[in-house]
Amino acid sequence: MPNLLTAKEVQELLSVDRTTIYRMLKDGRLEGVKVGNQWRFSDEKVKEMLGGSIDEDIDISASNLQEALPIHCMQPIQDVFAEIAEVGSVVTDKDGNPITRISNSCDFCKLILGSAEGRQGCFSSWKELAEAEGTDTEFRHCHAGLEYARAKIEVKGELVASLVSGQFYTAPPDAEEERKRVEKLAKKCQINPSLLLQAAQEIHLFESSKPKDLEKWLARVADTFVDISTERADMMLRLQTISEVSAL
Repeated sequence: MPNLLTAKEVQELLSVDRTTIYRMLKDGRLEGVKVGNQWRFSDEKVKEMLGGSIDEDIDISASNLQEALPIHCMQPIQDVFAEIAEVGSVVTDKDGNPITRISNSCDFCKLILGSAEGRQGCFSSWKELAEAEGTDTEFRHCHAGLEYARAKIEVKGELVASLVSGQFYTAPPDAEEERKRVEKLAKKCQINPSLLLQAAQEIHLFESSKPKDLEKWLARVADTFVDISTERADMMLRLQTISEVSAL
C-alpha cells in the first residue's frame, strides 16, 4: 500500500500553496484519495513530479547541462589532482575551450600560453582531444610536442566537458631534434628561444608505469566530476519543476 501524504506535506515538498494543490488535483496532475474529509496523496506520484516521470516533459538542453558543472567545486579538486600527479590540468567544454583555470602548468607551457599564437595552438590541441575517438584516456601529442590525455565528463548521457591533463614526455627526446623543434616553436609563437629552451629542460619525463597510473587517476577524477555535475543537474531540474508548478 503506497504511503499517503497530507495536503500540507505536498505543499512543503512542491513549495506551492494549498490552492495550487487542489488545482493540480482537479486537472489530473496530482492523484489523491479522500480519507474522511481530508485528501491524501501518493508519495510515489509526488516524488515522480520532483524527479521522475515529469523529466520526460522538460527539455534539458546542452547549455543547461553545461551550467550544471559546479566549477567552484571542480577547480580545487583539479588543483590537488594536478599537483599530486605532477601534470598540468584543465577542464574544457565540449569544443575544447577552457572553463577552469589551468592547474600546475609547467614553465614551458606558461610561455606558450603567454603568446597569442601559442594559446591558440593549445586551444586547438584541446579541441582535437575533446573530439578524439578511441580510448577515453588515450595519450596524444599536443601542438608543442608534449603528451596529453582527456577523460570525458558526461551529464545525463550528454558530453558537456573534458578533463585534459598532461605536459610531459614518456621518452627522452633527441637533444638536437628537441633544440630544432623548440626553436621553431619559439619563432612561430614569438617567444625568446633561449627562455623556451631553458624551460623545455624542466619538462617532466615519466617512466613507463606513470602514464598508465595517470590514465586511471584521470578517469576517477572525471567520474567524480560527473557525479557531482549529475547531482547538480538533478537539483536544477527539481527547481525548474517547482518553478513551473508554482507558476500555474
